[in-house]
Amino acid sequence: MPEEPRKRPRIGMLVAMALVVLLVLGAAATIQFVPGVREKLGIKAAEPDVVIAPPPAAVQFAPTLKGPSANIPAPTAAGVRAALAGPASDPVLGTLTGTVVDPASGEVLFAQNADTTLVPASTAKLLTSAAALLALPHAAQLSTKVVAGDTPGTVVIIGGGDPTLSSFAAGKNTVYPGAAHLDDLVAQVKAKGPVTTVLLDLDRYTGDSIAKGWIPADVAGGYIAPMVPAMLDGGRADPTKAVSSRSANPARTLAEEFAKRIGATVPTKATTQVKPDAKVLGEVRSAPVVELVDNTLQRSDNVLAEALAREVAKATGQEASFAGGSTATIKTLKDNGFDTSKVTLDDGSGLSTLNQVSAALLADVLKVAAGPDGADPRTAKLRPLLGALPVAGGSGTLAGRYQGPAASPGKGWVRAKTGTLSSVNSLAGVVLDTDGRLLVFALMSNGSVPGAAQPALDAVAAALRQCGCR
Repeated sequence: MPEEPRKRPRIGMLVAMALVVLLVLGAAATIQFVPGVREKLGIKAAEPDVVIAPPPAAVQFAPTLKGPSANIPAPTAAGVRAALAGPASDPVLGTLTGTVVDPASGEVLFAQNADTTLVPASTAKLLTSAAALLALPHAAQLSTKVVAGDTPGTVVIIGGGDPTLSSFAAGKNTVYPGAAHLDDLVAQVKAKGPVTTVLLDLDRYTGDSIAKGWIPADVAGGYIAPMVPAMLDGGRADPTKAVSSRSANPARTLAEEFAKRIGATVPTKATTQVKPDAKVLGEVRSAPVVELVDNTLQRSDNVLAEALAREVAKATGQEASFAGGSTATIKTLKDNGFDTSKVTLDDGSGLSTLNQVSAALLADVLKVAAGPDGADPRTAKLRPLLGALPVAGGSGTLAGRYQGPAASPGKGWVRAKTGTLSSVNSLAGVVLDTDGRLLVFALMSNGSVPGAAQPALDAVAAALRQCGCR
């Protein structure tokens, strides 16, 4: 007889049995690992508990760099004078004024005609930057807006004072880290509808676009652009280079590039005034003010310094012009307790040969920024000045300096703002002496040649680094 086929178990029953097994195993696992349960039930572990080795001993680290401290022997005035007697008397420095201050004690350790005013060149940016940090919220940003014009298809770019707007695509940096991108602005406006005509509103600034004390060749030479409240890359032809030839009409250059990317044109007469209730079609914002200050001092960016001076002017009720920015900078410093009785400013960048500043004022601003205990309420606002100073032999305008035998000991230890014009050389910053005491210095040389004066100034600061000066 043929064998009778076996009856196959139902699939549902098999699934149910499998679930029961899993639940039992899960419960067993839970019992094994819940603290105290296994012991109460009298269950012994099938395998010994895992033994965790103790962590290794902490690595002993002895730093070779010492931070600034006020709790170490202080230098003396006699010691500092002795250390600087040779370097500060170098004849290549021409007419030299200077001072050295201990910010922890406030003591002036060295002074050579420190109250005499000279042309400061770009060390004037310390005053502009200090005024910006004192008068403006550190997180404030400068915006560039596009609004609808009076006729369909017409848009107006409103200059908001941001010279850092980038012509590059997102992810590619210019000399302005964190800058807003023109592509972003174009995309916002394009999403609102077609554009045929692009205009400009430049009413944020007033007065001349070139300062009286500037050399016109500096525009083509790449050091400055005409000051208008709307531009791309600081007006540069090459946005990756700090010194690059600049546009003679940076606002129109921006309008034409915007029009090109959105498929529109810019008429011959392109400036207008927008209505207060004009519809905003797009807006982009710069990096915060504190980062703009950093960039201003690191690269000695003239356009950015002038833009900040105008923002200080607007914040203090002055007109946004060269005269207004200079007045506002001096007034802001005076209102915050600095002696500005002898200072004369004709611009915010230090390019003007009409500026007159004392080494004592530069040092006083840095002394407050370097205050060790925060007791001075101005210190918190001015502290970013110190981090923005170029590092000797390492960054910004000091990257290529401090190479010679007399100056190299200051490499990495000196942080300072440089200033250079024809026959003008200056240096103001901070340095750690050999004991780790932070010192502030300001040195101004007029009637000197940069090629010889710069290493001589570096040697003076390096001498401070090499001594405890007691």
